[in-house]
Amino acid sequence: MTKKKVDLLITNASELITLQGWSQKPALAVQMRDLGIIRKGSIAIHNGKIVATGKASEIERTFSGKESIDATGEVVMPGFVDPHTHLVFAGFREDEFEMRIKGLSYMEILQRGGGILKSVQETRKASEEQLVENCKKTLDIMLEHGTTTVEAKSGYGLTLKDEMKCLRVIQRLNKEHPVTVVPTFLGAHAIPAEYERNADEYVKLIIDEMIPAVADQKLAEFCDVFCEKEVFNKDQTKQILLHGKTHGLKPKLHADEMTAFKGAELAAEVEAVSAEHLLFASIAGLKAMAKKHVNAVLLPAAAFSLMLSRYANARKMIEIGIAVALGTDFNPSCWVENQQTIIALACRQMKMTPAEAITAVTINAAHAIKRAHEIGSLEPGKKADVIILNIPNHKFLGYRFGTNLVNKVIKEGKLVVDRE
Repeated sequence: MTKKKVDLLITNASELITLQGWSQKPALAVQMRDLGIIRKGSIAIHNGKIVATGKASEIERTFSGKESIDATGEVVMPGFVDPHTHLVFAGFREDEFEMRIKGLSYMEILQRGGGILKSVQETRKASEEQLVENCKKTLDIMLEHGTTTVEAKSGYGLTLKDEMKCLRVIQRLNKEHPVTVVPTFLGAHAIPAEYERNADEYVKLIIDEMIPAVADQKLAEFCDVFCEKEVFNKDQTKQILLHGKTHGLKPKLHADEMTAFKGAELAAEVEAVSAEHLLFASIAGLKAMAKKHVNAVLLPAAAFSLMLSRYANARKMIEIGIAVALGTDFNPSCWVENQQTIIALACRQMKMTPAEAITAVTINAAHAIKRAHEIGSLEPGKKADVIILNIPNHKFLGYRFGTNLVNKVIKEGKLVVDRE
């Protein structure tokens, strides 16, 4: 039999984690533990897409590759998907780290002009070119650690000009960097200092000027709001998200991060793609999310960075039947570029199993950014975003941490990281 020629074969993986079967709907409850593992597995790749997966003997009998990678003793799996980052910013906030050690809360720092507002000042001063270069350095690190797709929010501009600048940066990154960057408009990230006593007027600016401009120039796919006490209230959040919807921007929201603010309930009401953080979400809110198929994006590094004693109740969410995803929440106060660290935190602090956490950073994370039809699992027809880890089985993710377990990264069929 004549073998079919393909560009690349990855062969003999100790475990080939396919996550097959969850592309149409996310993995829920016990499904999150089903990684679709093929032992002694191989994968055939051609023209940047996956052609076939299967036992090594079967793939090698059917295909011949122009190039081949031997993954003996290693784990091969989909590239990590990071569904929540604040990628575009300038400046640093290391002083606030010490403030938190001394007991100041996130909101106390924000009210003193720190936090988001400090990053806004620095980002407004930065040129588009400076921001692009900053982001490329971050994406390089993310890619080295196995992340092949990230969602990136604006939100450190808070003027029409500066929000558009941040979104143009994301647009450029998609052309200039291997990592796929999915854009979210987060003009409602904080009340800027110039609107401190007139939040409703800032909401009007977002609705009347920012959203139409963003939509007209096709600079974002999603619209997000930081719905929280002393930031944007429920009515303001609902106005912004529904207006975004009328302009084709799919709703997301930062919900119930600092207080029980009924953000989960609002996410269900507006039929958001995802609600994110959810540390203080009510059971009623979570049940409403499950009913409306709202994805939960959990961010354990945010709680860790803010030195909170509380984490999102992942076990309850999984039990209720919510699709749980995990992200880094990369931002100036939560400086983590590595989804492997997030897996370790999710296992330790939220009692997710390694298999559940892997599902949450791959196929479920892809659902949370509406990309599950093309990434998040290793199935024929999908993009060949593949990582090879120097570990004997998937349980080492979460178990071993503090080092980079990724050996190689293949992005759309091309080897882009080779640590050997």
